[in-house]
Amino acid sequence: MSQPNEPARPSQTPQDMPPMMGGPGRPMGGFGGGRGRPVVKPKNFRGTLKRLWRYLGKEKKLLSFIFLLIVIDSAITLAGPYWIGVSVDSMTASGGRVDFHLLQIAIIALTTAYVSDAFLTFLQGWLMAGMSQRIVMNLRSALFEKLQKLPLSFFDTRRHGEVMSRLTNDIDNVSNTISQSTAQLMTGSIAIIGSLTMMIVLSPLLTLASLITVPLVMLLARTITKRTSLLFREQQAQLGKLNGHAEETITGLLVVKAFNHEKKAIEEFEDVNTKLYEVGLKAQIFSGFLMPIMGVINNIGFAAVAIVGGILAVQGDITVGVIASFLSYSRQFVRPLNEMANIYNIMQSGVAGAERVFEVMDEKEEDKDAPGAVVLENPRGHVVFENVSFGYLPDVPILKNVSFESTEGSSTALVGPTGAGKTTIVNLLTRFYDVTGGRILIDGKDIKEYTRDSLRRTFGIVLQDTYLFSGTIKENIKYGRSDATDREVVAAAKMANADVFIRRLPNGYDTMLTENGGNLSQGQRQLLAIARVILAEPSILILDEATSSIDTRTELHIQDALLQVMKGRTTFIIAHRLNTIRDADSIMVIDRGEIEERGSHDQLINEKGAYNRMFTNQFKNIQAAAE
Repeated sequence: MSQPNEPARPSQTPQDMPPMMGGPGRPMGGFGGGRGRPVVKPKNFRGTLKRLWRYLGKEKKLLSFIFLLIVIDSAITLAGPYWIGVSVDSMTASGGRVDFHLLQIAIIALTTAYVSDAFLTFLQGWLMAGMSQRIVMNLRSALFEKLQKLPLSFFDTRRHGEVMSRLTNDIDNVSNTISQSTAQLMTGSIAIIGSLTMMIVLSPLLTLASLITVPLVMLLARTITKRTSLLFREQQAQLGKLNGHAEETITGLLVVKAFNHEKKAIEEFEDVNTKLYEVGLKAQIFSGFLMPIMGVINNIGFAAVAIVGGILAVQGDITVGVIASFLSYSRQFVRPLNEMANIYNIMQSGVAGAERVFEVMDEKEEDKDAPGAVVLENPRGHVVFENVSFGYLPDVPILKNVSFESTEGSSTALVGPTGAGKTTIVNLLTRFYDVTGGRILIDGKDIKEYTRDSLRRTFGIVLQDTYLFSGTIKENIKYGRSDATDREVVAAAKMANADVFIRRLPNGYDTMLTENGGNLSQGQRQLLAIARVILAEPSILILDEATSSIDTRTELHIQDALLQVMKGRTTFIIAHRLNTIRDADSIMVIDRGEIEERGSHDQLINEKGAYNRMFTNQFKNIQAAAE
């Protein structure tokens, strides 16, 4: 299948953003969500986490093993404070004697516990890092696969950089959330339960004294995270806008320089960058408040434990070793509370990113093939439009009851003013969009009755603005037919008159191209695009201003090559330069979504209608330019 070189014209606009109009009722590429789109709190925190859980897949067994390691590690960690208390009591035994045997046992137990804890912590981190990266890899693959299934209208109403931000930055946030938060959440939960249990066993009264700070911690965490959840989501949205603006400006840098808009581009970038800085600063400041304030609250709790413990020790109700153990358990109890508040901040950022990813995942895909759809085999190229109507927006029709027939092997030229509906006819024929009224037939069957893949393999499309991928010239020509031999690639390049300039390049057909063939001229890129279509051997050829970017001399060579390619193939030619379509079998003048005239060049000239006026005016302009 030959690939289109640029996105087709956009279709209907998502409901959450106003359409950006380009032509009569035609939306043009807009911002991802639009400037000034309101930022809201994550809509469904639990629901998003559940969706992330589904991506665990085979990792659930590994997660269970990691959880088991965490339980063992937590048990070992909980044993540490107990042996600290034992070692303290062994040195404060009655009679002033040190129980060296008990102290030796306590030291060995502590050493074993700390070494085991270090090893298990490393093992948990290693396993969790691998698991999180695999989960994110699956999520990233699922998102990229989804992007391939979305209709072109999705991309035409969003900045490409903003879409890229979801594929990179937002998923990275999800990765950080999984790798940092999951293990800490499990460890913290067990540590809180275990420490609280040991504290109650050692001294219920001291436990009560240490818990007076818990409501303050919970209130503080809830207050701050409520604010940071909004800020982190807004930060991700602003980051998407920044990426979109940067991608757009860098891609169009030649135009920026040509119109001397460098200063304006810098100002626009600074505006978006400043907004990102401001919201990022607020998010970091608010989230940064959490730990210092909690540290103060925790110290208040430790002071309460020390005071109450001292009184109880003086009264002989507990030993100094118990107080030492209790302080350690109290620290183990409070620290996870602090970490969980911080984890919640991280999760807010991750969930904000995940929601933006799932927004794309929930977008409506291209309609699936109809039940019973058949593969279009050996197409002849007989095309019929029957009362076809279509509009990119429901209330703005572009085509109105268009009917025509193009027989097998014929050439049909579409001419008319910009926005008349010429390219729309081609987009409907290739099923980039589906008709809203009437039907389109190929070889006597509605195109909706064919599988979409087999239908699109029928077409070879060359557009005015071609697109080449990073890679070698040979790889770009073979893009539509990867199994082609080198000899076939060269033959296609010769037919497109591209072989001469290719062989002049340092590495010939193995010359590496930069993004979109930036190291070639526009004419050379167009020649490669034509060679790509020639190699694909399509049954129906679509030329949308295919030679408009090429100089007159090169155009003559390409016209001869295209005439060879067009033989035996149904061809649709969209052209504004009418001298290029004089030999077409049929010329249709499209205006305001309707066929105003149809016939051969000579017939339309003799009718002295719209085509005659267009041709005469162009001829006069050419003569005036020559004089």
